[in-house]
Amino acid sequence: MTMPDQALPESAQRVADLLAGIGHDRPVVMLPATGKTSAEAAAGLGCSVAEIAKSIIFRRVADDAPVLVIASGSNRVDEAKVAARVGALGKADARFVREKTGYAIGGVCPIGHAVAPVMLLDQDLFRYDSLWAAAGHPHAVFNLTPHQLQQMTGAEVADVAIAAAGTPGAAA
Repeated sequence: MTMPDQALPESAQRVADLLAGIGHDRPVVMLPATGKTSAEAAAGLGCSVAEIAKSIIFRRVADDAPVLVIASGSNRVDEAKVAARVGALGKADARFVREKTGYAIGGVCPIGHAVAPVMLLDQDLFRYDSLWAAAGHPHAVFNLTPHQLQQMTGAEVADVAIAAAGTPGAAA
């Protein structure tokens, strides 16, 4: 990882400035290899995949609004659960993601979006003391607690994960 005082790519510097502006005390760090997937980020950070707070963007059909689901890296998002809370969802292509968030896929930060998204925060993230989230670039991340993430985003905490086999409510 690069040291916090090294120059960051422009999009990651924008996130570092946003974090500093809200008094967040942890730096944006650059991974030596890509963190585009939760598994890649976890490997680079030496944490569990579940401790990656991944940002997934959907398009709300009714009004073309961006919907941001911040989920534990080990969870698959249940689109039906999300749609039940926010309305019918459509796929968000790379152009939509860039236009609405200001970030490229693989680097979507939970804060600092071009268009304020509808947000949901995976309740499973609160199982962990420490999380890592993308910081505006596929190699950039920052550390925070689940409570800090909720404060920064104002996101509603919700059950957004597909139930794992063998758990209540899971399909056999």
